[in-house]
Amino acid sequence: MAEAGQINAEELAEVIKELETYRERLVNETLAAAQKAKMSKSHTMTQLEPQLAEIDAKLQEWRELHTSLTSSK
Repeated sequence: MAEAGQINAEELAEVIKELETYRERLVNETLAAAQKAKMSKSHTMTQLEPQLAEIDAKLQEWRELHTSLTSSK
């Protein structure tokens, strides 16, 4: 395990994978709930977009960090 405050490439890859899974689950579960509530998909995605943008930005940042960690070995 990396020291407190530091993360290695393998741990970061796992975090990225978990966040990707969470993003997919968030979209799927939100759309399923919206369908039950008879809300349109476009309205639901509009409401969800700020959260998805945050997740996507963090994923991009972490992927770039992962690339720099793995290329510096």
